[in-house]
Amino acid sequence: MSIDMDAAVASRAKINETSQVKISFNDFVLKACAIALRQHPAINSSWLGDKIRTNHHINIGVAVAVDEGLLVPVVRFADTKSLSQIATEVKTFAQKAKDKKLQPSDWEGNTFTISNLGMFGIDEFTAIINPPDACILAIGGISKVPVVKNGQIVSGNVMKVTLSCDHRVVDGAKGAAFLQTLKELLEEPLRMLV
Repeated sequence: MSIDMDAAVASRAKINETSQVKISFNDFVLKACAIALRQHPAINSSWLGDKIRTNHHINIGVAVAVDEGLLVPVVRFADTKSLSQIATEVKTFAQKAKDKKLQPSDWEGNTFTISNLGMFGIDEFTAIINPPDACILAIGGISKVPVVKNGQIVSGNVMKVTLSCDHRVVDGAKGAAFLQTLKELLEEPLRMLV
């Protein structure tokens, strides 16, 4: 799905004028995912071999690249945290990962995962599900591209996301509904405040 990030770009710039910690676009997406997961609990589920568990807590894994591969530290109870709390936690995890100081407790208990390759110039990709999650969101970079607004071709900020779903748990229609909610939240970031 393509998401118009113009409002998110403007909101982030305004927030970062006064925020004590720099808020990234990844933080925006993580917060939007947490809110959307609350509205779409089937996406926040796990396949347990012979049954489906709907998770009541929203614990979002954030894929972090390290020399040895990939680590996925977990932002626990992400739906209850502010953007600045999320930003601080993710930055702490990233530093701990670089310093090889992440503990197993830091990467256990995820219920959903996000993987962002936008900072590497990747526009879009498909991420592989991180068990026990039923879904993972692949986030591409924000690109300046021509878009049509009010019948005119103008420059716009567009980000592409791809949701991979374990169809034993989440079918395409449920995944699409989640993406529609995510798109609404990111295109009107003030919705994340209510």
